[in-house]
Amino acid sequence: MSANQLTLGGAFNISLETNIYQVQQGDETLRNSIIESYQPFIKKVVSKVCNRFIDQTMDEFSIGLVAFNEAINQYQKGQGSKFLTFADMVIRRRIIDFIRKESRQVRHIYLEQTKPTDENAMEESFIEQQAAIDYYEEECRMNERLEQIESYQTLLLDYGITFDVLSKHCPKHADARENAKVSAKRLVEHTELVNYLKKKKQLPIKDLLQFVSCSRKTIERNRKYIIALSLIYIGGFSALKSYIEPELESVH
Repeated sequence: MSANQLTLGGAFNISLETNIYQVQQGDETLRNSIIESYQPFIKKVVSKVCNRFIDQTMDEFSIGLVAFNEAINQYQKGQGSKFLTFADMVIRRRIIDFIRKESRQVRHIYLEQTKPTDENAMEESFIEQQAAIDYYEEECRMNERLEQIESYQTLLLDYGITFDVLSKHCPKHADARENAKVSAKRLVEHTELVNYLKKKKQLPIKDLLQFVSCSRKTIERNRKYIIALSLIYIGGFSALKSYIEPELESVH
């Protein structure tokens, strides 16, 4: 059985993502089964964040279980990453929050109990620990961006667009880029336009003109760029939105 599949009744394998959607519909028995099956995964992620072995009796593991369950509830189809990637991110964030809280408490107690001459050493220890936490947070953000970039690149190929093509079709003027962003936003606000784009793999220019102020010629000229921006919104690539908001920039 692969890391992203769960055996049901021993008869066949169903993707983990499919099982997650079923749990979200109310299958609590399946939820318990998934959590039980993926305890080794949870333990591995928690141990990596804590940089030490974590067993099932520790508070950190309990937090990891809660975070994994939270990931099950929050995971959304088409958000640009596999469930285990998403769960890894949620677990890391919750463990980092826990470490931060514990660090503040330990530091407070230590400073109350130690002599003033010891404060510099404690401050240095705290700074080192904070730096480690900041490193883990940045690592999580970087991994999420890389995962989403890969998924986004694959999605673009379905529309005949590569990053190289996209860079060449990026409007040179700021107002043109802003018009493209507005067009993409108007498109994703209307289900019928989104469905057309997904089905035809083409921009619904005629219908889109009803919701934007720019000309047909402008939309046609920036067609691939508008599609690319729309797919960031449609795919839920949250880590990539910073490339186009608040000021539109090239996404390559």
